[in-house]
Amino acid sequence: MKKIIMAGILFLSASNLKAQSIFDKEPYLTQSLSTENINFAEVKTSGGSIVVKGVDAAEARIEMYVSPNGGIGISKEELKSRLEENYEINIRVSNGRLTAIAKQKNSANWNWKKSLGISFKLYVPQNLSSDLNTSGGSITLSNLTGNQDFSTSGGSLHIDHITGKIDGQTSGGSIHVADSKSDIDLNTSGGSIEADNCIGKIKLSTSGGSLHLSNLDGTINAQTSGGSVDGDNIKGELITGTSGGSVRLNDLYCSLEASTSGGSIHVEIKELGKYITLKNSAGNIDLEMPKGQGIDIDLKANKIKYNQ
Repeated sequence: MKKIIMAGILFLSASNLKAQSIFDKEPYLTQSLSTENINFAEVKTSGGSIVVKGVDAAEARIEMYVSPNGGIGISKEELKSRLEENYEINIRVSNGRLTAIAKQKNSANWNWKKSLGISFKLYVPQNLSSDLNTSGGSITLSNLTGNQDFSTSGGSLHIDHITGKIDGQTSGGSIHVADSKSDIDLNTSGGSIEADNCIGKIKLSTSGGSLHLSNLDGTINAQTSGGSVDGDNIKGELITGTSGGSVRLNDLYCSLEASTSGGSIHVEIKELGKYITLKNSAGNIDLEMPKGQGIDIDLKANKIKYNQ
């Protein structure tokens, strides 16, 4: 016997332009990796973006892009002078491990007027795992089968066609994940999250944006403290909630727990899972579900309206 629990008022009846412009320019440095047997990459930079893309081994290479912060153009000679004077660049391969690190030489006497944005773009074998970190740009991952661990303090996350463990976070940007599977754990403190066509154990959280969920299958936990939740075509199990917006979920084929403290809830069930729990302390709940399912319903609300 399936059980539904609700509380509330119930009616019963779903960019990163800066980074793009950087990678549109000619690389400052290109190094072939086609003869290397790489299975892991460590990339760290304090002022730029990171892109990692899985390709055939013959196409493997690393590109480094350098630009003055603030968008003010300077000559190639001045760019080279600032880079050599103020930064340490370490690019090497050892025992299957690719390391690409850009860091300031002397942070104590740092002159921000001479700061540079140093970004890396990696074309690597598809089975690569990674450890990526930047404090000033976006991170993009695509077409990889290894485990990915990455973080940024000032940019967005873009994940596409990743198979393996995904653990990523940003303090200042949005997250987009698509066509990925296995174990996905992503969070942001300052942006929205969009997840599409993903399978597996999925955990998504944001403190300052909305959630957009579509075509997901698995055990899904998606939470926001500052936006709405929208979802459609979800299978498996979904636990979701918001403290500051509405919840709208359509075409569900899953067990469901959904809650909000600051908006309405609309849910359209196509196929019942093991349970449905809906909670709302400040608005309406609107639930549509298949007829003749033989379920127990526990309702608590100021007003209840049932339409058959």
